[in-house]
Amino acid sequence: MKRVALLIETSRSYGRELLHGVRRYVTEHGPWSIFAEIRDLDSKPPAWLREWDGDGILTRTVSQAMIDAVKAVGVPTIELRSTKLLHQFPFVGINNKELGKMCAAYLLERGFHHFGVYELTTEQFFIERSRSFASNIKKSGFVCHTFQQSSNREKPMVWEKQQRLLVDWLKQLPKPIGILACTDQLGFWLLDACARAEIAVPEQVAVLGVENDETLCSMSNPPLSSARLGGERVGYEAAALLDRWMDGGRAPKKKTLLPPIGVETRRSTDIVAVADPLLGQALKLVRDRACEGLRVDDLLREVPLSRSSLERGFRDVLGRSPNMEIHRVKLQRVRELLAMTDFTLDEIASRTAFAHKHYLAHSFRKAFDVTPGDFRKESRRGATSTLRA
Repeated sequence: MKRVALLIETSRSYGRELLHGVRRYVTEHGPWSIFAEIRDLDSKPPAWLREWDGDGILTRTVSQAMIDAVKAVGVPTIELRSTKLLHQFPFVGINNKELGKMCAAYLLERGFHHFGVYELTTEQFFIERSRSFASNIKKSGFVCHTFQQSSNREKPMVWEKQQRLLVDWLKQLPKPIGILACTDQLGFWLLDACARAEIAVPEQVAVLGVENDETLCSMSNPPLSSARLGGERVGYEAAALLDRWMDGGRAPKKKTLLPPIGVETRRSTDIVAVADPLLGQALKLVRDRACEGLRVDDLLREVPLSRSSLERGFRDVLGRSPNMEIHRVKLQRVRELLAMTDFTLDEIASRTAFAHKHYLAHSFRKAFDVTPGDFRKESRRGATSTLRA
């Protein structure tokens, strides 16, 4: 029985998702003898590690001391946290450039013309995340305003001072505005600053976090929308790579990057930023009911707009017709179901109002330049996503 140490924090949702992914792999391909414990991200190496006669390690490290301790064991080791620290471990994680691109597309689709990012620069993956978001906003012809977390650390030195600075920044921003907070923790604090400044969320400021930590997202007021990283897929893939390595295979490539899953929409972004309330109502209906078989005639029955006004409004705000937007929303849902479930293409077609799986497959390949089957493999086996938005 292979002996594997999981030096992964249980204090954050992403770490727990990683552990679920490892557990799923071991259930399918084990058994393994596993060491796991209640850990924080900055917990010290276990005291027994220096004398351990094990076979492999999956780790998330924040200190050189942890890296040195793991390296001294001399067994196949995979790192699950991108870091600036010096080590030669293969890395498995999320493609943060794709994450930033996805978050930009999400807020652009809601009709915003003003954007901001609440950034953190403590690690390279935070920098990639925020820069990719800002770059994609600028490519779309808009300005991205930036607020950098003070003291170059996620946790504030002085809480009240930080919130005053956030309030001042929020007050001077053009509105309505969509803002990416690079972590759910930053998003939680940003929503608190909006409340202090008496700024309506999401009507004036829409806030999107990253990681989808259920505790922080549900405790926020209003509940925080957040990008889903897909930690379970990362954990599963990392366990598979480690297993092959422990069996005598080659060490994995230096980096294995998986695309993010999508966005969990909650009240902090549940809005379409348009001046015309009727057009906003129509856009929300498309977002909520496209996969139920919604048609343009249904929109016209529920929203008191003429067909020409509806068509013109959609093209002015989104650059596409109502039919095209309905089709796009359906395909995005298909993409989520391919990545997150084992549903057959017939089942996915039924759940997304496509007439049959062949039309779905043709539409998906035309939109994303990849077949549904290949996309599912990419999303689960670590190939860096190259799909166009």
